[in-house]
Amino acid sequence: MSRAISTILGGALLLTSVASAAQAGGLERSGYNWDLLFDQERFATEAGIIYVMPDRKIKNAVDTNPADGLGANGIGGGSTSTHETPSYTVPRFGAKVGLTPDADCLASYSQPWGVHTNPGADWVGANQNIETDIRSDDYGLTCSYKFDVGKGQLRAIGGVSYQEVSGYKNRLVVGPAAFGPAAALFDGQGKLDLDADGWGWRIGAAYEIPEIAFRASLIYNAEIDLGQINGTVDLTGLPPLPTNPFANKITDVYGTATMPQSLEFKLQTGIAPDWLAFGSVKWVDWSVLNVVSFCPTSTKGIVSCGPTSPVLLTTLDLMFQDGWTVAAGIGHKFNDKWSGSAQLSWDRGTSTGLTTQTDTYLLSGGVSYAPNKNVELRLGGAVGMLAAGSYGPTACPKTGGCGNDVTYDFGDDFVGALSLAGKIKF
Repeated sequence: MSRAISTILGGALLLTSVASAAQAGGLERSGYNWDLLFDQERFATEAGIIYVMPDRKIKNAVDTNPADGLGANGIGGGSTSTHETPSYTVPRFGAKVGLTPDADCLASYSQPWGVHTNPGADWVGANQNIETDIRSDDYGLTCSYKFDVGKGQLRAIGGVSYQEVSGYKNRLVVGPAAFGPAAALFDGQGKLDLDADGWGWRIGAAYEIPEIAFRASLIYNAEIDLGQINGTVDLTGLPPLPTNPFANKITDVYGTATMPQSLEFKLQTGIAPDWLAFGSVKWVDWSVLNVVSFCPTSTKGIVSCGPTSPVLLTTLDLMFQDGWTVAAGIGHKFNDKWSGSAQLSWDRGTSTGLTTQTDTYLLSGGVSYAPNKNVELRLGGAVGMLAAGSYGPTACPKTGGCGNDVTYDFGDDFVGALSLAGKIKF
């Protein structure tokens, strides 16, 4: 592959990462990206960081359940609007080695899953959410082997990942106004902390014709079974209550969950001298996450834990639908050192009524600067729209349904992102 096409492609790959982080359906933070495996040099390393600025605003909030805290102060008060999503950063790193002319391996670190919502404690929906923060770390090894087929090469791809997932959710459990004189000592909040890990694998294939920068790839990432999720429910924000045996205690809990499988098809090709077209379609099985139940560890093996279990202590109500992302773009070489690219993408929202993750439309752009054949710097950005929607009662496998604590709306909101990456190859 010529150096010109390589630098154009570098800018194009940057946009894929920016778009993935900014659209973030389900619990997706940056997803999976194995593109460095295809680098033509024997050794290549890449590091980057993406800064995402979502501006999701909640409005018209109504506390609909008088039994679970009555808003921000326990008597129905608090704001009916708030900002939900703080900005966040997504790092990534990869190192690719050509073991032989036909065999390559890529070691990678990424944060594929995550979400951070922080509407705060001073709105009427504090009984639904004060702050939720889920994080992940993925350590991957992906290898491929090439065969000559026709004018190009067929590449078989396979790999494994070890993944860690952790986080917490904090919400109002009982309004402090219900505590009488003890209200000065307790805020009525509860916190779920969780931690889990698991292994996953991937398999795929690609066909390449390097002379014209043609590549078609299809990679399947298997689901990751987290097994038993360990955690605690901290209700020390409540005084001892005869109606709640867990009040004023920290209780060990457990649950189970699976991170989704995904399938992604990517296509790129040179279309004219110094011009490259590219696109992708990705499916993520987010519907595997619906209601994640947590029960006291002391009941494990005695009573099953599920959304309707008699020993259920708390849940994470998600009820996602599958995610689809479609993207298309074009890149161009301006001179021997500079190239640029632009991309349009659409992500189908995964929300069925219990999150604000609706459709996202994104325009991304980036430039690539290669001062010599061994170094490349990339800068990218994106602007987009988070589509409007609402939160409220939703059917789910849980007695009484889900989303019965608060209702609210959100309009068409802005999302922006910036990305900086560097690559060294030889």
